[in-house]
Amino acid sequence: MKLKNILLIVLSAACLYSCEDYLDVEAVSSFDSDYVYSNKDEISRALNGVYAQLLNNDTYGKAYLETFCLNSDVDMYINSNNVSTNDQYRRFDCTSEGSAINKAWIAAYRGIEYANNFVYYLEHSPLYDENDVDIMQQMGEAKVMRAMFYHDLIVMFGDIPFSLTPTSTNDNFVMPVVDREEIHQQLIADLEAIAPYMSFASDLDYGVERVSKEFCWSMIARMALTCGGYSLHPDTVNTNKYGTMQRPENYTDYYKITAQYCDSVISSGTHSLALPYNTVFINECNYVVVNNDDPIFEIPFSFNSTGNIGYIQGPTGNNYEGETTGLNIWGKSGGSARLSAFYRFQFDTLDLRREFLNGLWYYDYDGTPLIRRDYTVHNNKWSKLWSSKSMGTNSDSNTGINYPYMRYADVLLMYAEALNELNGPGAQAKEALQQVRARAFDDQSKVTEYVESVSTSKAAFLKAVLDERKWEFAGENMRWKDLVRNNMYAEVLYYSFLRYYSVAENSAGSSDYIERVETYDGMPGYLELTLPYNIYYRIISNPGDVNIYPNTQLDILEIYNPYIATQRPTDAINPWLTADFYGWWNESVGCPTDQCLYSFFGFIRGDERGNLYVVDNGALTAMPSDAGNLPVVRYILPYPNAAIQRSAGAYQNYYGYLK
Repeated sequence: MKLKNILLIVLSAACLYSCEDYLDVEAVSSFDSDYVYSNKDEISRALNGVYAQLLNNDTYGKAYLETFCLNSDVDMYINSNNVSTNDQYRRFDCTSEGSAINKAWIAAYRGIEYANNFVYYLEHSPLYDENDVDIMQQMGEAKVMRAMFYHDLIVMFGDIPFSLTPTSTNDNFVMPVVDREEIHQQLIADLEAIAPYMSFASDLDYGVERVSKEFCWSMIARMALTCGGYSLHPDTVNTNKYGTMQRPENYTDYYKITAQYCDSVISSGTHSLALPYNTVFINECNYVVVNNDDPIFEIPFSFNSTGNIGYIQGPTGNNYEGETTGLNIWGKSGGSARLSAFYRFQFDTLDLRREFLNGLWYYDYDGTPLIRRDYTVHNNKWSKLWSSKSMGTNSDSNTGINYPYMRYADVLLMYAEALNELNGPGAQAKEALQQVRARAFDDQSKVTEYVESVSTSKAAFLKAVLDERKWEFAGENMRWKDLVRNNMYAEVLYYSFLRYYSVAENSAGSSDYIERVETYDGMPGYLELTLPYNIYYRIISNPGDVNIYPNTQLDILEIYNPYIATQRPTDAINPWLTADFYGWWNESVGCPTDQCLYSFFGFIRGDERGNLYVVDNGALTAMPSDAGNLPVVRYILPYPNAAIQRSAGAYQNYYGYLK
């Protein structure tokens, strides 16, 4: 039986139990722990119970890829609400009352409790033997998944409640809040100790759908890089303040750990970037698991049962009276995980990722393609529409498409970033960057020239690495974390807001900010003079080439000028249609539309009188004339109010949150 089918059975069993709070977690097995951990078959079932926690829609199944994928110059969610809310996390606008953070908190700590139970009882099992390859591999899998849950909670919440033992073994059922650096130190040491006992993906049943030695090493590198980078730390005296961006004084020690374990993955030779970029994701959409290429760990979702990545990503597919018809046999697609309208302009014109990622079209219920005239474009990296296996015309979410939580491209770019910070852009750092970029270009001489051109200084090379990550990881909830780690988030959000605002002004005939944005982007004139305010398109038959278009059955849109203004083409037989883009000026009030004003609401926004503000420790202050003196971005989420109440006062929110 396939692993994802086993996990589906386990997840269904787990749902039979109640979980009233994040510490009230039942074991999956119906047997007591003494029996479970004295029987290898039952131990395997217990481990499957840990894996099943990864499938939850409140974490990796959906929320981490949509609800908590914060706005940036890549991933983008548009919002027109001009008042504060409880749960608009993507625009840095929330309170402790938001339901999504409470659900994510409960789901993540449930996963931790499952892992803690497994580790504890396996260590106390009569079968525990460090010479038993299977037992030690299973121990490593549980410890790495536990590190996943904790690491992602740290990124979202900062200092968090932490324990490596089950609640059933503790007298105090309230976990103590522990400093994020200390947590990462313990998790890194934990994985360093178990890694030698683990097996490579190629030697495991189910390959990269299981936690491997390479993934263990990669998680150490990711945690160390995060720990060595900047993050928002609270002001524990003035709790109404948002805090300050800080990094550890010994941050280079963490960059050394990152470099060491990235090198371990690279030197193992077990992964590569041999497949074309688009093939990696089309394979996932078609339930094809490749164990020796880019994916290092794929969360194993189950067809028509778990995992929403193929529903929220890709083009919207409308339905009619609950189903799709005609050529569209795939059912409804949400298409809600979008990209910035300006993302596609940041690519090199020869970059193969540009055309694959940026989707300016979607589908009506019968499969008719429609132009997407909006504030965002679709991210076409994944979609249920790219699958040759239909879920049915009345289907919607739970596509079963795997999410690659760790990729070899990430390891290479972490390696390049760490080496550059330690020693500047040396040969190994350049080689790592070049490997990732090489996959995206047909002309390799252009790749070599580019890498050499950005290797003139540490700052230039870091920008190139972060740019490569920007082009590589759209939709993977990476960009804002990369910017936080390097203390660049405020600056990038400043210009992301101004792109929308200045283009809206320019559509009305003038702009006070557009030249400033073009100068920052290093592309003079591209917004004012060459942005295609009129895009020409027409419906054509599918070319039938999966390398051009992942779905070879549905008709597609041929778009004449997605990147540059031009005269309307003429074709008497198959005429071009016109779509107006970027008409974001609100004539009735004489300012950009609410979508341009409020999509970054909790950090930077405008009003209908033409004033622009940044949010400085909760107070609106005039937007500065440049990005050199910006306040911090409050990207850290508040502890859920329900968790604070359950802690009987042990937990407290900082960062200016009222509760």
